[in-house]
Amino acid sequence: MKKIVLVLLLSCAALLVNVSAQRRAAKNPCDDARTQLDMNICADKQFKAADAELNRVYDQLAAKLEGDLRAKLKTAEVSWLKYRDDNCGYEAGVYEGGSMRPMVYSFCLERMTKARTAELREQIKEQNQ
Repeated sequence: MKKIVLVLLLSCAALLVNVSAQRRAAKNPCDDARTQLDMNICADKQFKAADAELNRVYDQLAAKLEGDLRAKLKTAEVSWLKYRDDNCGYEAGVYEGGSMRPMVYSFCLERMTKARTAELREQIKEQNQ
């Protein structure tokens, strides 16, 4: 019985990841891309733009902090980057060996990077109060 429940849970999780990836793919500005390679390149460009914005916001926050607090931010950011990369590797792993894996990976990186950027912006607001 436990094995059946585990198999069902894993199947549901895989399905949810697949549906989530399809939703992200359907709502992206790469819709004009004609080939999978074009979509992969477009998704990578979107991630790189989000990453550049994250770095800009991170630098703004770090400039407001001093000493130990700045060091703690750096430690947290390094840990977050590892988590982001590992998590997106997991999400894209569903497509391991497939041509759309790089696109799914980049979309995940972009999504998580934008969320982290929003968190850091909130922290800047708190520092300004």
